[in-house]
Amino acid sequence: MANLKDIRKRIISVANTQKITKAMKMVSAAKLRRAKDEVLATRPYAAKLVEVIEHLAERVDTESHPLLREPEKCKRGLLLVITSDRGLCGGYNSNVNKAVLRFLEERAGKYETLELTVVGRKGREFLRHRKIDIDTFEERAWKEPNVLFSQRIAKDLCERFADGGLDEVFVLYTRFKSAIAQEVVLDRVLPLRLPEHDGQEVPNLVEYLYEPSASLLFDELLPKSVVIHVQRAMLESLASEYGARMTAMDSATTNAGEMIESLTLQYNRARQAAITKELIEIISGADAL
Repeated sequence: MANLKDIRKRIISVANTQKITKAMKMVSAAKLRRAKDEVLATRPYAAKLVEVIEHLAERVDTESHPLLREPEKCKRGLLLVITSDRGLCGGYNSNVNKAVLRFLEERAGKYETLELTVVGRKGREFLRHRKIDIDTFEERAWKEPNVLFSQRIAKDLCERFADGGLDEVFVLYTRFKSAIAQEVVLDRVLPLRLPEHDGQEVPNLVEYLYEPSASLLFDELLPKSVVIHVQRAMLESLASEYGARMTAMDSATTNAGEMIESLTLQYNRARQAAITKELIEIISGADAL
């Protein structure tokens, strides 16, 4: 049977670990509330922006805009992968990394060149371990204000796509559903897709007066929609990370409590056995005298 001192040390060690996991759960829960509020505030804005662009697309010539260009053959692709900088968040990072491998396998022969832009150290470590080249890495991207980061990334993507340097751009991120449910999503950012009406007349098409003009507004809103798409992906991923970490730390705290109970029971049994042994030795010695 294990030594009483060793069991006592292990109980203290598990109790200290439980305090850490409980504190991390509380911190993640507080951060999750703020991140969830930002996600819920961004979703209606993004949906309304898409609706406005769809209305404008019915009144302007969309074929001439570079961000709507559908290439005849996709030769140059780019994948933006969003992971976390830290671990201890369950299967959050591993699910994204597995999706990256699936994407690379499915499109192995489609592109002549495929660039990888990775946000988060966990994604970089995973790909580097498998000898997969990374073209751009954003270290500690969460420290930069989300809007500025999204604008910088989206501006670079739009400029390269408009100049013909890219034919397709995808973003791989985790969509937030709840603290215990997240979904890995692959979205095509560029070229932008507009709804097709097959030449039919659009119902409830309201006429508006545009200032300065519908085409100029269209040119302004299309790059903004790319920014919102990237920003929303970042916010969804951040909320998913906090939710996954809170759930993982809650599970770790519960497991630590169960382990402490088991070790305490083992300690009491060992202590009782030691006391019983000492009593037997004392009684045996007294009988011998």
